[in-house]
Amino acid sequence: MKKENMCQDEIEQQIINKVTPTKKDREKLEKNIKEIHEKIEEEVKKKKLPVKIELVGSTAKDTYLKDNLDIDFFLLFPLSFSKNEIAKHVLSIGKKILIKTEESYAEHPYIRGYYKKYKVEIVPCYQIEKAIQKLSAVDRTPLHTRYIKKNLKEKQKKEVRLLKQFLKGINCYGAEAEIEGFSGYLCELLILKYGSFRKLIQQAQHWKPGETLTLTSNDKQHPVFDTPLTFIDPADSNRNVASALSKEKFELFIKACQEYLKKPSITFFFPNPVKPWSIKKIKNKIIKEKMYFIGISFHKPDIINENLYPQIRKTVKTIYESASKQGFTIHDITYHVGREKIYIIIKTDAEPLTETILHMGPPVKLKKNSKDFLKKWQGNSRVVKEPYEKNGRYFVEIKREYRNLKSYLSSELKKLSLGKNIEEIVKSNYELLDLKDLLIDELKKFWTVYLDGKMSWER
Repeated sequence: MKKENMCQDEIEQQIINKVTPTKKDREKLEKNIKEIHEKIEEEVKKKKLPVKIELVGSTAKDTYLKDNLDIDFFLLFPLSFSKNEIAKHVLSIGKKILIKTEESYAEHPYIRGYYKKYKVEIVPCYQIEKAIQKLSAVDRTPLHTRYIKKNLKEKQKKEVRLLKQFLKGINCYGAEAEIEGFSGYLCELLILKYGSFRKLIQQAQHWKPGETLTLTSNDKQHPVFDTPLTFIDPADSNRNVASALSKEKFELFIKACQEYLKKPSITFFFPNPVKPWSIKKIKNKIIKEKMYFIGISFHKPDIINENLYPQIRKTVKTIYESASKQGFTIHDITYHVGREKIYIIIKTDAEPLTETILHMGPPVKLKKNSKDFLKKWQGNSRVVKEPYEKNGRYFVEIKREYRNLKSYLSSELKKLSLGKNIEEIVKSNYELLDLKDLLIDELKKFWTVYLDGKMSWER
């Protein structure tokens, strides 16, 4: 049977079969979880720590995808311990049990690494019974795990897996800074809310920005969040579980729901890989469409993704806003994160701006402002036409400081307020790139996705 002729039920059953762990997978995972638990317990006893060891996340809730799972252990400390103490103990325990370890930071340090081939995180938190007792955001995580284990029906686990794989396929799965999508916990709550994957997407296709969802009547009293989607956390009514979801990913999910319901396809869940165009094809497309690009490249800071991506977005926003204030038209500004370098790619106009600009001053009746305006511009070397009155307001015609975007960035980029670590790198070294510098093998996949105009499921 051809994929395109398969009905929605057949597609979804095929996906469920593919992403659900087999009995053998489960036995292997459970054996390793038991081993890790025992090793943590041994270290805890050696240190005589009064902690509770708890498995959390999708492996604890049995909602993990067969080929995409993390083993997350939380060590629950009494409130009498300081944050420094709990962090120190967990880092030391993690280094004894895991290999290829890496210290990471939420509101306090935790450790991630590998046990055999499994990715494992060991996280310290405080033992609480209600969210109001929390001392840091991670303290709620065990409450989330308990809530889902108590309320999610066995038959709904496959619906969660279906939703997670759908989101993975359209690049909307994960609340981390790189993705800005749906967390695993949000997926589970959405299935609890709507009952099934099918019912969720039927409703989600009609969502509008500002959509607010709750599970119980107790959740009705909550703060208002300025986010595209709000889902009130049943474990903490002051928290929005969807706070990490960006406007772009919210809109992409709605579009994917609409398109999938019109024409179901396996490619929504498992998209075909991007086949990069040749440099010649990319160049011809850009020339044919009369597009003009310039780029900026600099070395990637050696920081974790959770810190890197917000800094890149801040940098992109700052460049867009400052260039727009100078009168440059920015049709689009985007970025690509390579192995060693970051590229910021700007679509703008090829033609330089006019030599002069008419600068509007204050109304004549505002005496002090008018005096300051006249003082600033009379005799200024950039003035082409001295300040004059028109319709009760002052104007002055001046020479532009910069007529093309590249010269503006060359002079001003180092002065702009960029992401902290990016700013340090840019101040020491960066490159401004023309189109020929951007037509390189490293960017072939970027250009293909950017120029072909296809959604992931259409390829």
